[in-house]
Amino acid sequence: MAGEPGAGRNDDLRLAETLRAGDVIALSEVYDTYAPFLYDYCHGLLRDRVEATGALRNVIIAAREHVERLTEPDRLRGWLYAIARKECMRRRDSPNRHTGQEAPEADDDLTPEQLARREERRLLAYSAVAALNGRQREAIDLSARHELDEVDLCGVFGIPLEETLALVEKARADLATALRAAIIAQNHWKDCPTVASLAESWPLSPQTAASLVRHVASCPVCERQETPPLPPDRLLTVLPIAAIPTDLRLDVLTAATAEDRAGNRRAIAAWIEPFDEYGWPLPYEPTAPRARDRAPRRRAPLLAAAAVGVGLLVLFGGAMSWLNSGNNGSNAAATGPRTPGDSGSPEDSRVPEETPTDPSPTVTSPSPTESKTPSKSPSPSKSPSKTPSTSPPASPTTRAPKPSKPGTLRVTGCDMDDEDSCTVRFTAVGGPVNWRVTGTSGPVRAGGAGHLDAGETGGVSVSRSSGFCLGRQSGSVTVSPGGSVTVSYRC
Repeated sequence: MAGEPGAGRNDDLRLAETLRAGDVIALSEVYDTYAPFLYDYCHGLLRDRVEATGALRNVIIAAREHVERLTEPDRLRGWLYAIARKECMRRRDSPNRHTGQEAPEADDDLTPEQLARREERRLLAYSAVAALNGRQREAIDLSARHELDEVDLCGVFGIPLEETLALVEKARADLATALRAAIIAQNHWKDCPTVASLAESWPLSPQTAASLVRHVASCPVCERQETPPLPPDRLLTVLPIAAIPTDLRLDVLTAATAEDRAGNRRAIAAWIEPFDEYGWPLPYEPTAPRARDRAPRRRAPLLAAAAVGVGLLVLFGGAMSWLNSGNNGSNAAATGPRTPGDSGSPEDSRVPEETPTDPSPTVTSPSPTESKTPSKSPSPSKSPSKTPSTSPPASPTTRAPKPSKPGTLRVTGCDMDDEDSCTVRFTAVGGPVNWRVTGTSGPVRAGGAGHLDAGETGGVSVSRSSGFCLGRQSGSVTVSPGGSVTVSYRC
């Protein structure tokens, strides 16, 4: 990870042993040593600072409750990441998860020239990482930026060591190939019309990055291009780090030690169970849907017709969803770091302590390649719940209500002036609208998707590039189905 590396094996061993002894001072030292790194990792998985804050708090609590299970205390650091991943997967599966507030980036004391060079390398890093699949991105992030070795990754992912070694080797090879393709697109786009058409907008999207890699591998012109040596692992250190809230330390340590919160701590600790024979948490699995306790009772024809109508409205409202950065089931849990947008006030990053309602949930793995222990094969991915295929017949004289007609999206641009971001606003007119950001041009970045009911207003945060510039700059953001709007700022 960018910045100072984490604690060494000796520090892991010392902290694990003092934590086992119930030393409160050791708990604060564990927080000071690992929390900034763990918060950045949780934020990378959850993309929301409120959720990342709650996840980190639960990680520290669960670690204190379960540290005696760890048979290799010198691997405390990797063990904490395994707990963090399981907690983040549990939160991702929650229908009530908080979304839309990414953490600000940790500050760096850099000159304008250094910021411009870093921005250029970030564009390369984003574009190269975009060509990887989700599991590869997470493996590269954990090994290159968070400095975990293959044995730690084996415990974090819950897969056999042989599979972990193959995953890391393939991810590094694919990253090197993608990085070379991105450098060719950045420096030699004039030499190949296909590359020029693919590299019109930076950073490259996952689909464009994958197409570029395939093209470079088969193009005789691109094959002859020479690229400067740029170690992929070193390149990733320029990616942004999510800034941990300054007031989180007291909140976490209080939640982990206060006598009146013992019940919550026991329930939070139960969420991380079960563990394997080495004391590492088994991968998370979603709770299976509960079977109906009794057969459904028959309904009158009028009520049946109303139920059908409501079902149609619900299905219509949720018919579209946006796929972010090309991630699928396991990929969604493995998004590489990207520039976080600072939305909302710093106080929004605090999350009220959860009141656990199910102290012993059933847990299983969320991704297609995860397994329970290093000696077992990957577990299958979660299958979608079935939708009832039949409904009671409606009355011949009663018609089900028709779903609402889709509306249009009115989009308004914004001006950052001297600020770092602004919000593009849009309103659903004449009916519900499913919207998503389909692209940007110029020195601005934005992304997102969602649903608006008729008359409802929403927005998406747009940030500007951090490179050096003079005067007034402008770009555009394209929101489907509304179209493109202008975003400007002053340097």
